[in-house]
Amino acid sequence: MDIKKLTDKGILLFDGAMGTMLQKRGLLTGGLPELYNLSHPQVVTEIHREYVRAGARVVTTNTFQANPLKIPEESGVEAVIDAGVRLAAASGAPFVALDVGPLGQLMAPMGTVSFEQAYEIFRRQAVQGEKSGADCIIMETFSDLLEIKTAVLAAKENTGLPVLCTMTYQEDLRTFLGTDPVTATLTLQSLGVDAVGVNCSLGPDELMPVVERILAYAKIPVIVQPNAGLPQLVDGETVYAVTPEHFCGSVEKMVEKGVRIVGGCCGTTPEFTRLLGEMIKGRLPAQTHPAAVTAACSGMRTVIFDGNVTVIGERINPTGKKRLQQALRGGQMDYIVGEAIDQAEAGSDLLDINVGLPDIDEPKMIRDVIREVQSVVPLPLQLDSSDVRAIEAGARCYNGRPVINSANGKRESMDAVFPIVKKYGALVVCLALDENGIPPTAEGRYAIAEKLLENALRHGIPKEDILIDCLVLTASAQQAQVKETLRAIQMVKSRLGLKTVLGVSNVSFGLPARQILNATFLAAAFGAGLDAPILNPLSAAYMQAVDAYRVLANFDRDAGAFVKKYASAVPAAAVSVKRTAPASTESAGNSLSQMIVQGRKDETAPRVKSLLEEGKKPLELIDGEFIPALNAVGQKFEKKELFLPQLMQAAEAVKNGFAVIREFMEKSGGAEQTKGDILLATVQGDIHDIGKNIVKMLLENYGYHVIDLGRDVPIQTVVDTIREKHIRLAGLSALMTTTVKSMKDTISAVRAAGLSCVFLVGGAVLNEDYREFVGADYYAKDAMESVEIANRFFGYTK
Repeated sequence: MDIKKLTDKGILLFDGAMGTMLQKRGLLTGGLPELYNLSHPQVVTEIHREYVRAGARVVTTNTFQANPLKIPEESGVEAVIDAGVRLAAASGAPFVALDVGPLGQLMAPMGTVSFEQAYEIFRRQAVQGEKSGADCIIMETFSDLLEIKTAVLAAKENTGLPVLCTMTYQEDLRTFLGTDPVTATLTLQSLGVDAVGVNCSLGPDELMPVVERILAYAKIPVIVQPNAGLPQLVDGETVYAVTPEHFCGSVEKMVEKGVRIVGGCCGTTPEFTRLLGEMIKGRLPAQTHPAAVTAACSGMRTVIFDGNVTVIGERINPTGKKRLQQALRGGQMDYIVGEAIDQAEAGSDLLDINVGLPDIDEPKMIRDVIREVQSVVPLPLQLDSSDVRAIEAGARCYNGRPVINSANGKRESMDAVFPIVKKYGALVVCLALDENGIPPTAEGRYAIAEKLLENALRHGIPKEDILIDCLVLTASAQQAQVKETLRAIQMVKSRLGLKTVLGVSNVSFGLPARQILNATFLAAAFGAGLDAPILNPLSAAYMQAVDAYRVLANFDRDAGAFVKKYASAVPAAAVSVKRTAPASTESAGNSLSQMIVQGRKDETAPRVKSLLEEGKKPLELIDGEFIPALNAVGQKFEKKELFLPQLMQAAEAVKNGFAVIREFMEKSGGAEQTKGDILLATVQGDIHDIGKNIVKMLLENYGYHVIDLGRDVPIQTVVDTIREKHIRLAGLSALMTTTVKSMKDTISAVRAAGLSCVFLVGGAVLNEDYREFVGADYYAKDAMESVEIANRFFGYTK
């Protein structure tokens, strides 16, 4: 199945919803639709046939959650997938797409599923799908960019099937975990997927801004499969308000903008498919003009090098840094994370990660450092190593699209590094040196840059993903060659049109007053066309030069950022924020609340212990440090200044601090204090508990005792627990519309038992209408609102 060839000829039509159709045919509340492949194969096949008769050219298998975390072992994942593919093929559709959805559990570091575990699950699904005869794989409804990247690698490394990827976005145009459409598009298409886009999420009208952002950067076909609007309750039944006619008209506008693959998600039926088929009949795809940008991505942020100065923080590099060397050898992630946070707050756009020491396992260490740094800092990373094994290990587990530093003009270097860059969709820094070392002239370095460009293009690496480091030598020993570096930058920029990177500080090695030389050389390099300096952002002289150049080069429009930063500042000559002390609990000077806000989870426990030893009272720390910090994080979360991963790291920091307080109370004979008992449960029939687990963590951090009954909780268990524990406030979670009725039945059973318990409900499909339908007292749109409701209920709101 050649996706590009099919979409060059016309618009490719996928089918619509499977769950909606199965519910109409008797799927019970909370039942797993995938098991219908084994128990009701004729029902599944007939649904597929209805879509084919309506005009669908691609039918999607009923395997969305056919993974070992959801499917009972006795049913067998492979058996469910095999049946799903065969039933789809029996429909007579020209093509069958293996449907792969998210795992339903968070990956580490936020959750417990490791990269290796997730990879193995997705590998099993993809391999069985190909073995059973699927023509392609569609990975849909993902919120976690790292999770879908893991699925893509598992599919591409173990099958020959085309891969289409769609993520699901909220009203703020980001996924649940904070990924925006541009970041998802740039990352996924660089991994070599065959189509990228959006599904589920909102109605087609609300999805237009997402689609426009995807189309602005997608060089591959774009796929869109919206819901028929958001689910609503009418007379106790779940309905979707968008009509087939309205849906089709909205999707037509997307097709006119360049979307090449269309279909439907929740609430759509064969009638939607039929109208889509009529709309696209005979229509040629609209031409798009995606931007070719030099862009690095984290899971939540894209940094585009074009039209600005991109600062790469250099401090996580053990060369000449004894304290960092000690931290790496001792696995002291708190120090390393502290350096990352400090550089991010000082104005870095990217962070260089170099963990190369001769006596450590560099591939393992770079994986560990990437995981920890990415959990608290949203900046993209540059993976810096001379060890090819470490480069691949880092690129493989990295969430987003990294920069790899580096390749050079030696044949063995290009042959080793460029395939990794291509496979993982990274950018690459290429050093202007070869078997003969660093050429003394600009012309010599330019010639190596030409060779690097030619070989990178041959490996399929786009020109915009190649950055050249023209290399600067020391002014103390090779003074005449400093200007050759500047000339080389000019030549690479003007003749090859490539972006340039440069490690600046080497120029002053061996000389006094190094900051003066470094800042002056940096300004000269900007004048020569330098795009991305690698520097210490904690140096005021460096950052002043960067800020000033951004104004002078018209990057900082109207000098807005410069004025905001320097209007009331001390004169530049008197300023120096270069810090030589380590970023650690003992010397960084951060308060406990600042540590929590920054997510320094490994530093909070020793700080809490120290404060308790100094005579601070446990409640004093909870009310004076923990709660204000969490409130500040919550405000940043509401303003979209940080996202779920950072929120959870702050919660982990508080959790570690609470553990110390709990131990202190036990030793001193004091009773553990709690603001109140709260019961949490995912209702019967629903096996999703990501949201509930996040709520639990935050409630505990705010001082509540949480009784967590888990997921798929029987109604009677909720009733009995509320009675036995005298629970006054209970939180119920449901992700699926099919289990909302179970939520209603649970609340009704508690009321019928004569128990006066107040109910708080939440979940992906919930809203105020559903709250009223199920009979709950409160609806929380997210975890922070759950805390606010608990505070009001127990009287802790000021």
